[in-house]
Amino acid sequence: MKQNYFFFDLDGTLTESGPGIIHSVRYALRRWGIDEPDDTALYRFIGPPLVYSFSTFYGFSKDEAEKAMAVYREYYAVHGIFENSVYKGIPQLLGALKEAGKHLCVATGKPEKFMFPILKHYDLLKYFDFCGGSDEAETHADKATVIRYVMDNCGSKADDLVMIGDRHHDVDGAKANGVQSVGILYGYGSRSELETAGADYIAATVEDLQKLLLG
Repeated sequence: MKQNYFFFDLDGTLTESGPGIIHSVRYALRRWGIDEPDDTALYRFIGPPLVYSFSTFYGFSKDEAEKAMAVYREYYAVHGIFENSVYKGIPQLLGALKEAGKHLCVATGKPEKFMFPILKHYDLLKYFDFCGGSDEAETHADKATVIRYVMDNCGSKADDLVMIGDRHHDVDGAKANGVQSVGILYGYGSRSELETAGADYIAATVEDLQKLLLG
């Protein structure tokens, strides 16, 4: 691809973060007497802001959703943050992109308080020119705002940039900023979700993603 800047989502794109997020959501739901045995029902929490997810998927009021987010983090901050793994081939992909002279950034709705420890723990921070997430209260966690924030800090222009992520939120945020997007299928979104959102490209595997980005 001709673009020189590549923005990567974190959860479901660089790291397989499902276990930590699912355990944390289930921990929070139980505080409200909700027992959700189906892991796939909780995959919906991977990507969007937590307050939005608790409100949309379980009907919490804004106040309840904010309290649920705090309870979620009781577990996540201690256990869930590292209950994940880097997808196979991601370090090699990032290294190849850097060798090709590309500029790499992280653009995630995850609070930076958690984003930086994860990237450092898995030795991924070294690949990125800039990493941007939300504040702890998730007041600017929507993807359009995060992408704009990262663009402003790394000096990229919309026509020289591609957003890479696994959920429609990544595609929506890219479109809101006039940026092309790649939807990936090895994460937690489906082909239909990404195509409906209008992803410019689809990559099924990390290997397919590398071929698409580097040719």
